[in-house]
Amino acid sequence: MAQVMVSLDGTIVATALPTITDELGGFSRVTWVITAYVLGVVATMPLYGKIGDLYGRRRVLLVATALFLAASAACGLAPTMDALLLARFVQGLGGGGLGALSMAVIADVVPARQLGRWMGYQGVIFAIASVSGPLVGGFFVDHLSWRWAFLINIPVGAVSMLIVATKLKLPYRRVPHALDWPGSALLAGALACLVLVATLGGSEVPWGSVRMVALVAGAVALTLLFVRREGRAPEPVLPLRLLSDRVMRVCVAVNFTSGLLLWCGIFFVPLFVQEVRGVTPTRAGFVLMPLMFGAAAGTLIAGRRVERSGAYRMWPFSGSILMLAGMGLLTTLGPSTALLTVGLFALVLGTGVGFVMQPSLLAAQNAAPPKDLGIATSTALLFRSLGNTVGIPIFGGILNTQLADGPRNAAAFADAVPVVFLAAVPVAMISIVVAWRLQDRPLRDAVALAPVAPPALDG
Repeated sequence: MAQVMVSLDGTIVATALPTITDELGGFSRVTWVITAYVLGVVATMPLYGKIGDLYGRRRVLLVATALFLAASAACGLAPTMDALLLARFVQGLGGGGLGALSMAVIADVVPARQLGRWMGYQGVIFAIASVSGPLVGGFFVDHLSWRWAFLINIPVGAVSMLIVATKLKLPYRRVPHALDWPGSALLAGALACLVLVATLGGSEVPWGSVRMVALVAGAVALTLLFVRREGRAPEPVLPLRLLSDRVMRVCVAVNFTSGLLLWCGIFFVPLFVQEVRGVTPTRAGFVLMPLMFGAAAGTLIAGRRVERSGAYRMWPFSGSILMLAGMGLLTTLGPSTALLTVGLFALVLGTGVGFVMQPSLLAAQNAAPPKDLGIATSTALLFRSLGNTVGIPIFGGILNTQLADGPRNAAAFADAVPVVFLAAVPVAMISIVVAWRLQDRPLRDAVALAPVAPPALDG
């Protein structure tokens, strides 16, 4: 249920943005309703992984959920655009822990040999919630209020907290800890600059402007300082030794590419059918449903097969091939393409994403030492989030470039959107090359955490 909230929140506001700006004003800052949330997520996700490793994921998950719910209520009650943007940032601070911690908790209680099946279930939740977001948001706007796009989190989150508090039993452990606050601040600053460059560059802020140059320079400088700090910190927030492992490097790379390609499909397939074929937002959401089913089926199939065979290497590789095929097919879209055909192309892409995401996350968790399980999980998911965070603004810039010299009518979108899919093809090709380098390693037959003392409340 924590995964439902954080996945749904990434897309549910998409269809509500016009109504939000009509009521609160501030149209020039409308993209910040999404960007403010993403900034909070990427800034805190690695820190949550480390804190969960040090203090126990049960307590930290409860704190993250409570923060997310409080901010959701503030979003739903926001009287002004400024209040909404502040609440969205705080919501992201809580959301950064929900996805990483919920997946790490599964690895705490399930042996790696069985983890593929359970990660498959989690992947189904992620796919359904992400793709259902625009449909749910549209329903709230049409029949209730845009504020319910945020308030819906409260009952879901309350049940989630009740289950975690009463049913989740993790082994007790006492770990000596020294949180790397300077490293966390440097990483958060570097990621924030990167998100701002990807979001604002070429649209709201010209590439050659002083502000954009300063943001790029800031991202580079903070990254270098972060790398230097992590080499010296006694308890680094992102242990660079994890990335010295070949499996971990491959896993974070394919999580980046699959995240980028998934969200390219989520955003631009509905855009194509609405602008070119003139369908309603609700019907466009249904055209996107095959992508969701493909991702869900892909995660289930891959998860069950990994559990039975103990081998995961073939799935990210074959999934990358399917992602390339799906993107290649989407480049052929035209004004006369049937909606069923569009859905089938999206199905191919979604199935490939399902084959890649969950087995690669399982491989990263299996490769990491048990004490680093949380940070390994959050690192892989961070790169997945960065894929859509960086990719969507870039692809949006490509689309705007294609539409810049003429009217924005159906004929123009019919030519421009396939170019976006063509630009994504090299990403899928890179994913194939990288996934080929993934190594199969024996899956652990024991859970990551073993009891070292009687169970205690702080788990």
